[in-house]
Amino acid sequence: MIESSTSRRTFLRTSLAGGLALASGVGSSWAAEVSGQPAAGKIGDFKISLAQWSLHNALNKTKELTNLDFPKVAREQYGIDAVEFVNQFFKDKAHDSAYLKDLKTRANDHGVTCVLIMIDGEGDLSAKEKADRTKAVENHKKWVDAAAALGCHSIRVNTGGNYSPTDVTNVAEACSALTEYGDQHKINIICENHGGPSSNPDALIALMKAVGKPGFGTLPDFGNFPKDKKGEYTIDVYDAIARMMPYAKGVSAKSYNFSSNRETSLDYARILKIVTDSGYHGYVGIEYEGQRLTEPQGIKATKELLESVRGSVYRPSV
Repeated sequence: MIESSTSRRTFLRTSLAGGLALASGVGSSWAAEVSGQPAAGKIGDFKISLAQWSLHNALNKTKELTNLDFPKVAREQYGIDAVEFVNQFFKDKAHDSAYLKDLKTRANDHGVTCVLIMIDGEGDLSAKEKADRTKAVENHKKWVDAAAALGCHSIRVNTGGNYSPTDVTNVAEACSALTEYGDQHKINIICENHGGPSSNPDALIALMKAVGKPGFGTLPDFGNFPKDKKGEYTIDVYDAIARMMPYAKGVSAKSYNFSSNRETSLDYARILKIVTDSGYHGYVGIEYEGQRLTEPQGIKATKELLESVRGSVYRPSV
């Protein structure tokens, strides 16, 4: 009787989470696998958001804008109606209800959706000591609360450096505990390829499978993969993105340099056909990190590229 009841609750919880994911255009961890070598065909629809890191110099260095300004700037300067926050720009405000209400009101006033919060500096979820992992989980919970207050669907976490494709037990335990807390607040816990093991698709997918919860997923970043001393990728980034997409609940459009309305280091059309083939039609977040263009120029160039590719026909190069 207990086993039957538990199974029913698990089924209902899984079904609800999957339904919410499909309704919002967010990927499901039960999606079919896709190929890093997509066939010719139409690139589907997706929404465009602005990752706050694209303006990190304006926020950190020149101080020409604040976190509270971000939704207005996204809408008025770039014509973007969805934003992805970075916690370091309002580090002490996770439980400041008045501040979060003000930020949410400003977003609403400008017709801007709060998509997610990227979390840094809250501890190592893969730490060797259980006490350290437990502390990291507790540290992240306040950002789940903040994300819920802002109406976000996810927080992005860093998974840490103490795991491998064959050893994910400890980090999976921590991520599972955090995901259970996220489920209570309808907030997904998502992992970006953000250096260390997370940029190894074998390790990250092993973690996805070990946790195995609908509220736990990936945030594939187009560019955060290992490079050699010459700046060349050491793995097939298209295959890596394709392997991450079945678990994706967000997508990060990393950009560096442009020539003739093309990103010079990444084939955006190919990547976005991979995204299309996975069934994803949620937000694709602009994250400009280049040096040649200013932050405003880089954001605008990335947006123009995404808009030009969206709805176009992808044709593999010969």
